[in-house]
Amino acid sequence: MASRPKVQPPSSPPVRGRPKRRGRPAKEGDGAAGWVGLDFSRERVLYRTGLAPVAGADEVGRGPLAGPVVAAAVVLDPERVPQGLDDSKKLTRAKREALYLEICATAEVAVSLAPPARIDRDNIRQATLWALANAVRALPCRPAFLLVDGNDPPPVACRVEAVVGGDGLIASIAAASIVAKVVRDRLMAGVGAAFPAYGFERHMGYGTPEHGAALRAHGPCLHHRRSFAPVREQQLGLFPADGAMEEAD
Repeated sequence: MASRPKVQPPSSPPVRGRPKRRGRPAKEGDGAAGWVGLDFSRERVLYRTGLAPVAGADEVGRGPLAGPVVAAAVVLDPERVPQGLDDSKKLTRAKREALYLEICATAEVAVSLAPPARIDRDNIRQATLWALANAVRALPCRPAFLLVDGNDPPPVACRVEAVVGGDGLIASIAAASIVAKVVRDRLMAGVGAAFPAYGFERHMGYGTPEHGAALRAHGPCLHHRRSFAPVREQQLGLFPADGAMEEAD
């Protein structure tokens, strides 16, 4: 794990208003149009008001029929913010992997998983909030302020702001989204190797036609969310004959 980031307010002046996108022009294959990379302006405003450290948090995996929800919390070093941060969904796998390594080398990072059993017991919303709060608690440093993607802030022991679309607006949240995405993709690849009949390494547990066919042929495995309607209905013989079954993420 990288050394703790500095928590003194950065020397550069604060940037007012909505965070602006910056970086380099997107190259072919980057998976994003226009400019790639988010600045650190929102976090700098908070640092200048004496709130330090500032963490970003995000989750991946609310919608799939199988696998955990993975939440990540990240405290970026203000002096070493990786270039090219953006919503993980807009980046290629190669770019996500490269940024993941850079984030882990320069920032404080923590990850928490809510497994299918917790999702089935508590419901997807409560399991997601638990995972986000647990990731923040697991950070080596205690944040003074949390920026989290969405509109449903988790219960944490610091000030928190939920930002809709924050993974495409705020650097710290984007970093957390990248960490969560890479960790979950790697985990689901491992689940796919252990349960090759389902193709988890290709669809990551989402309700694709391939996944539906495997469920009809083999039934749910221990990694499926049995409280989700497509899985529950399959156990009752009501699974749709074809078409995608993806739940909203």
